[in-house]
Amino acid sequence: MLFSVSVCFSQDTITKRSGEDMRVKVLEVNQSDIKYKKYDNLEGPTFSLLKSEIVMIRYSNGTRDMFIDEPKNVELKPYDKYSREDLYHLGQSDASKHYKGYKGAGGGTLITGLVSPLLGLIPAITCSTTTPKDSNLNYPSAELMNKPDYFNGYTKKAKSIKSGKVWKNWGIAFGVNLVAVLVLTASGQ
Repeated sequence: MLFSVSVCFSQDTITKRSGEDMRVKVLEVNQSDIKYKKYDNLEGPTFSLLKSEIVMIRYSNGTRDMFIDEPKNVELKPYDKYSREDLYHLGQSDASKHYKGYKGAGGGTLITGLVSPLLGLIPAITCSTTTPKDSNLNYPSAELMNKPDYFNGYTKKAKSIKSGKVWKNWGIAFGVNLVAVLVLTASGQ
């Protein structure tokens, strides 16, 4: 007598959002994805699909799992609820913390002013009246910089910081020159 034993695996069907039906053996349904093996290759690799790609799973026992898109909660960023005035003040506060792009203008003014305070006035006036370049602003959030009130607050404060540092450095250079002149005239008598 010849007996034959056949092992029969039941098949599950995954219906994708594209309309494609896949014959599979579902192994695991997780929070965000589904792990399965292809029905025609149960010894092969394990695959996975995101639940968002699937409409339904029909199991071999007749039960079904439906995956309906739930509306996503739109999460507001903390600054989305700020008033225009708050955004302006936030921009000023962030500029005080993050703007350090004045160093080139301040250093150039100091060096030129040490050579001659009169010559130092040229970069001091030029640098203190120009708005800092975007590449020097060092702002913490590009998304915030796209908000006009934040942008205005940040750039005005950055310009104020730059101007203050430039004139401070010119003042230091002028003071050093003044002391040098006083020392030289006092030693010459």
